[in-house]
Amino acid sequence: MNYRHIYHAGNFADCMKHTLLVTLLQHFLRKDSPFLVMDTHAGLGRYDLESPEAEKTGEYREGIGKLWSEAPDSPLSPWLELVRKAGGPRYYPGSPLLASLMLRPQDQLICCEKHPQDKRTLYRLFAGQTNVSVHERDAYEGLRALLPPKNARRGLVLIDPPFEEPGEFDRLAEALQTIRSRFATGMVAVWYPIKHRTPVRQFHTNVELAGHRNVLVAELLMRPPHNPDMLNGAGLLVIKPPYGFAEQAQLQLDRLKTALGAFEAIVSELVAE
Repeated sequence: MNYRHIYHAGNFADCMKHTLLVTLLQHFLRKDSPFLVMDTHAGLGRYDLESPEAEKTGEYREGIGKLWSEAPDSPLSPWLELVRKAGGPRYYPGSPLLASLMLRPQDQLICCEKHPQDKRTLYRLFAGQTNVSVHERDAYEGLRALLPPKNARRGLVLIDPPFEEPGEFDRLAEALQTIRSRFATGMVAVWYPIKHRTPVRQFHTNVELAGHRNVLVAELLMRPPHNPDMLNGAGLLVIKPPYGFAEQAQLQLDRLKTALGAFEAIVSELVAE
């Protein structure tokens, strides 16, 4: 399958993922020391919601399209302010663009994108931004090649696969081992789809069996996860979350649940079944 995120940009899963990503990155801004953000599946960086592809599915209407009228004191405001800064409501920023808008001169963003055309688009987007680098390479190979960072002991690795091939959860579990061996001080955030509970439960079990500790799971379900043919929800697994993140994430997911008419919003420590 040739996955193109433009069909799904700005949907409920994007809103959930990006809200939590901004909250995680705000943690690094509390100190002057530099930090790294590595985005392993960077995509295009910015998506035109008036494009034929986005209009074909209209998924953004049930995501970002419902959130523009949020009050200034909404828990979602830090993320929404960046979306507007990036060109919203027409242009929706992906995770690399959101991260780049939060960087200071001493911080660094590394983007990996294996599709040549998308890599060129991403490269043009960040032209002239010296603390952003774009690499045309496989995400998991990039972890081995580009970690640890040279000039930062702090950082976040975001892994956000398209799940277009079987075995993605197994590759994620292996990637977490690679990161732990090469960037032990780093934080990790892994996005995953929730269609049916069984693959997610097995992934959580594998993470625990591998010895990862201090793991938080945030999930937003639009409907009960009973139909494996539908995207029923999305999750973000965070290793080494900052102090206070669980409470912030729960407030944000609760607001998304209400605004989007979701079924369930859960933030909890990982306890594999």
